[in-house]
Amino acid sequence: MNRSQESRPLAIGLTVLSALGRLLPHYPNVTPLGGSCLFAGSRVPGWMAYVLPLAVMAITDPFVGGYTWSSIAVYACFLINVLIGRRLVRTVTPIRVGSAAFLCSLQFFLLTTPVVWMEFGWRHDPFYAPGVAGLLKFYAAGLPFWGRTLAGDLLFSAGLFSLYELLSRQSALTPVGRRA
Repeated sequence: MNRSQESRPLAIGLTVLSALGRLLPHYPNVTPLGGSCLFAGSRVPGWMAYVLPLAVMAITDPFVGGYTWSSIAVYACFLINVLIGRRLVRTVTPIRVGSAAFLCSLQFFLLTTPVVWMEFGWRHDPFYAPGVAGLLKFYAAGLPFWGRTLAGDLLFSAGLFSLYELLSRQSALTPVGRRA
């Protein structure tokens, strides 16, 4: 069995475990999910890279706030994270992973903010007026959340990719007869 086949269960396991981390208490928007999707895109083969994070989200969403109309946009943005991992992190370097994590959090902020703003508008929230002015006010109010998302994406991406490299190298160094 070659190294990529041996590391496949490790990549899948780290993706699922990190995505389940959203069930643990955490600071708002600082979750492992963005980094988990980026990691899955880079290291989990084929269709499983897309399905694993979405399955974990679908299973855990009822425990962390439920489903809303904006859930569709959130799920789509996490699929974009997987795509970013597929395209930008084929070779792992700190610059590539950090840049990809930044791009993931930026696209998440830019794409989900108008959807959530519209959801507020449907509830007739008087604070965020309809129109460009209301949307810009909503973007400005969301900047602290983007900062937390960015921190979480950078932190968890660095942790996942580092842990994967460490464990896969350790596995490669273990003699075949000694593996459990």
